[in-house]
Amino acid sequence: MNWFMGIDIGSLYSKGVITKDSEIFTHYIVLSGINYRVTAENIRQELLTKANIKPDDVTHTVATGSGAANVHFATQKVSDIVCTARGINSIFPQVRTVIDVAAQSTKVMRIDAQGLVTNFTVSEKCAAGSGRFVEVIANVLRIDLKDFGPLSLKSKNPVSFSTSCAVFGESEAITRVAEGIPQQDIAAGVNYALASKISSLVKKIKLEEPCAICGGGALNIGLIKTLEQEMNIKLLVPPQPQIITALGAAVTARTSNPTN
Repeated sequence: MNWFMGIDIGSLYSKGVITKDSEIFTHYIVLSGINYRVTAENIRQELLTKANIKPDDVTHTVATGSGAANVHFATQKVSDIVCTARGINSIFPQVRTVIDVAAQSTKVMRIDAQGLVTNFTVSEKCAAGSGRFVEVIANVLRIDLKDFGPLSLKSKNPVSFSTSCAVFGESEAITRVAEGIPQQDIAAGVNYALASKISSLVKKIKLEEPCAICGGGALNIGLIKTLEQEMNIKLLVPPQPQIITALGAAVTARTSNPTN
């Protein structure tokens, strides 16, 4: 029996996964906060407690994400793009295109049958191309983030956002609220704007189906439906889309261990 750990320190949320041999045993998600080193240690302790094992029982640990350098106990650090690809491949081995909608950016990858990245592109450094845009507008609308997707699906007349900047988009949303535009139409407009950006990224690397979506953005059913309509495809969504990169880190930990 072998235990492997993957830690993904993201800009907003951090995730951890422990696998027992090749299967997910437990996972943990927490806000990253301002001290990534402390967050990483908290994730490790939570995972060990859930698995009822000791640190020495973990064969190999891989860290990934923007704060990977702060995971002092990791035996290896690997790119989040590589880990996301391997995480999706472990769930959906048939997938050839991956869309990862995270808080800070959106990444689109082409992968092969082994889960190796053959091509990728990343959104520009602007929140309007990431899940952060949805969070900003959800705050403007004073609604819980989990309600954003279902609310957007009730829209009959989605608004059109004239800006590609999240900061100006926030101001535009505030104006629309003042004009009495229904919340659902504003929410749908955000999903259409984000879907348009993601679709452009997919076109850059040339879509190959099947296509999967992961990251926190995959929890937004409105975005998924809008993307499917925009690209005329059916997206595959993993059961726990937020932990895919951390899972990929654990998968990498297992394949990097010389005894496996």
